Amino acid sequence: MRQKKVPESQDIPFLKPIRDVGIVGYGAYIPRYRLPAREVARVWKSGAGGLSIEEKAVAGLDEDVITMSIEAARNALARADIDPSKIRAVWVGSESHPYAVKPTSTVVAESIGATPHTQAADWEFACKAGTEAMQAATGFVGSNMADFALAIGMDTAQGRPGDPLEYTAGAGGAAFLLGPAEMSLAIIEGSYSYATDTPDFFRRAEEKYPVHGERFTGEPAYFKHVTSAAQALMKAMDFSASDFQHVIFHQPNTKFPKRVGRQLGFTTDQIETGLLVPKIGNVYAGSSLVGLTAVLDVAEPDERILLVSYGSGAGSDAISLRTTALLPERQELAPKTNDYISRRTEIDYATYARYHGKIAMK
Repeated sequence: MRQKKVPESQDIPFLKPIRDVGIVGYGAYIPRYRLPAREVARVWKSGAGGLSIEEKAVAGLDEDVITMSIEAARNALARADIDPSKIRAVWVGSESHPYAVKPTSTVVAESIGATPHTQAADWEFACKAGTEAMQAATGFVGSNMADFALAIGMDTAQGRPGDPLEYTAGAGGAAFLLGPAEMSLAIIEGSYSYATDTPDFFRRAEEKYPVHGERFTGEPAYFKHVTSAAQALMKAMDFSASDFQHVIFHQPNTKFPKRVGRQLGFTTDQIETGLLVPKIGNVYAGSSLVGLTAVLDVAEPDERILLVSYGSGAGSDAISLRTTALLPERQELAPKTNDYISRRTEIDYATYARYHGKIAMK
């Protein structure tokens, strides 16, 4: 890998903390239940042109953003091997928090032993709520206000019956414990955010399902924000596509991440490691973050990773990471992402509808 000193300043104001920060521990969680795409097509008589998604992960009756966040957080702690009472912030990003008024984060913090001497808050920014929390945790640790902060991106599947989202909107997510660089398995070299008011996708208060902005979804939403964030960060840090061994983009479907990767000059090999959409569907706030866990599961020391999230409304966070010599020993300390993907219990559409309250009985 080409070694470069990250510049102190550039025309583009990318984000770099005063204190070097990295990922001390990481963990994914994906439910075992699977709804095959062919089952959605059977019920709604769609998919005649072929199905690009094989199946999607679906939360069980006893699973929600809180329970899944706890599982992912415990995996992150297992890899970090630190006392959870040292965690000074627990932040959970999601667009499907179980409560409208009551934080997810306090329950998670209590369950992992991080209370009471900690901050706790829920984050929202559609599918990039998790990377928002991750950037904030980087700043929190990087300013010397804390040694450890936990950032989580987690969601359950949402989608109106018969909507294309029923094929792609999966359940699951990931947790990342941020801490000092010297304890980290991957160091955060810098990040950059790009946001505008673009109405591509939204859900009003009290509405059960989100609404598509139709023509805004690709351009000027996803492609404009993802490419702008990635290009700005690479320019500011004097990197090009060839400087990265792995790249992870938000995965709303099978086509968008591959297309944006080609636009930015990345090869198929650089993209494929973190591409989980064809198997388990997009997992919302955890989409790009679950992809990052999959990459960290197989990456080697001294490799560079580019992570670019996307959230409707709209914005993208681009983050550059470099793995360290501590990664190999940490990889084996908790279940890997593919372990969760491999375990599966197939369900039919009726069971899926019952699990997710899609059958209204009044």
